Parts: sequence; C-alpha cells; structure tokens
Amino acid sequence: MNKRVKGKNIIITGASGGIGEQMAIKVAENGGNLALIARRVQLLEGLKEKLMTTFKVKVEVYPLDVTDYAEIPRVFSTILEDFGEVHAIINNAGYGIFQEAHETSFSDVKGMIEVNVLGLMACTGEILPYMRKQGFGHILNIASQAGKFASPKSSVYSASKHAVLGYTNSLRMEAARYGVAVTAVNPGPIATDFFSIADESGTYAKNVEKFMLQPDKVAEKVINALFTNTREINLPRWMNAGSVVYQLFPSLIEKVGNKLFFKK
Repeated sequence: MNKRVKGKNIIITGASGGIGEQMAIKVAENGGNLALIARRVQLLEGLKEKLMTTFKVKVEVYPLDVTDYAEIPRVFSTILEDFGEVHAIINNAGYGIFQEAHETSFSDVKGMIEVNVLGLMACTGEILPYMRKQGFGHILNIASQAGKFASPKSSVYSASKHAVLGYTNSLRMEAARYGVAVTAVNPGPIATDFFSIADESGTYAKNVEKFMLQPDKVAEKVINALFTNTREINLPRWMNAGSVVYQLFPSLIEKVGNKLFFKK
C-alpha cells in the first residue's frame, strides 16, 4: 500500500481505457479516491462499479470532452463540490495520428492540438488556482518521448507533445512556489488501442511490437511517483537515452536514423 496515495482525491482524464484505466486501478489499489473523466460514459461507469466493489474507495464519473472548453469549469466545480478537496490531477486525455505532414488534414491537426494541448491546459487551469490556495497538490501531464525526439510521420503529434513539455516545464517552476509538484510523463509506444487511431495500417505497431510498454507497468510507475518531487518519468530508459543523444547530435541522428524512423 502506497501511504502517500491512500485517502487522496485524484482526477484522471482519459480514464475510460488504456493507461488511464490502468492508472485508475492502481490508485484504487492504493486506497485513493477517483474522479474519472472521459467521453465514453459506459466504460467509465463499468470501471467505477469495478473499483468501488473491489477496493471500497470513492469513485465518481464525469462525462466530458476536454475540447468542450465551456463545460470544463462546470465539471471541475462539481468535482470540488463532490470531493471537498482535490490532491492530484493526471492529464491523460490525448491521441495521435501518424501521417506525413502533407497528408494530415487540418481537422486532424486541429483535433490533436485541441485535445493534447488546449484540453490539458484548460483542465490544469481549472484546478491549479485551488491547489495554489490549499498549498499542496500534484499535476502529472502525460506527454511522450515523441515530445523529446521528433520523427517522420508524427509531425503534428510530436508538435503537440513538445508543447505539453514546454508548458509542463514552465508550470513546474511557477507552481513550486505554492507547494504544487508538476511531473511530465514521457512514455514510448504502449500496447493500447492508441494505435487503432494513430496507425490504421498497423505497420508501426507491428514494427515496434517487441518494444511496446505494458500499460499496467507504465501506470504503476506513474502512481508510484504521486506526491513526490519527480520531475520526469521516462520510459523505456533506452528510448530516453536516444532522446538525450538526439538533443546533443540532432543532425547526425536525423541522417543516420532517417530510414529507421520511416518504419512508422
């Protein structure tokens, strides 16, 4: 049992599947209470019933599309009324589409930026003033190794995750003055239904299948970092090492790795 999590009230966006669902399970396993946000209400309700029955924790469901910016203040106000206190938010809602830049429709560009970046910022903006006032809290933003290591056929997705990292790094310095921790989570490819949207051909998923992270393992790393001063969680380590080398020698990596990158 993680004593830091027990009894805490935690918001998770994009909680209806993938690592969002797995993080909710890990929070409940450790005695934390949950405000679950996603569009797929039936999946949220099923998860709520499972967690409350199995772990005897408080779980509430809040149907929300994080691009419905006008609705976000009402939902977060309701969460604060229902729970009284909120101790952490995990901004997990997001998606990607792997196409070359000239192939990506503007509606898809707009969709990825709105969900991955603006939705995350809007949700954070609602809870941050409360956390500053209470002098305690933790904001965890699910970014990606794609935000540190750009590659072909993910120009917009990488751009969105670069934006998340830039926002997170600045926010960390601002929030620290008020006792609020901020963590960036940068996973590589995870074995979830993310790729059913991102990679319709199935080529990339097939090429990296043996390297894919398991969602429960990623979730465990994230939940273990709750209420610590962890700056970043980078998974897997070898991929993060690649991103470090890329920052040092970008021209060389782009030249040598170009063919490999296009396997996506």
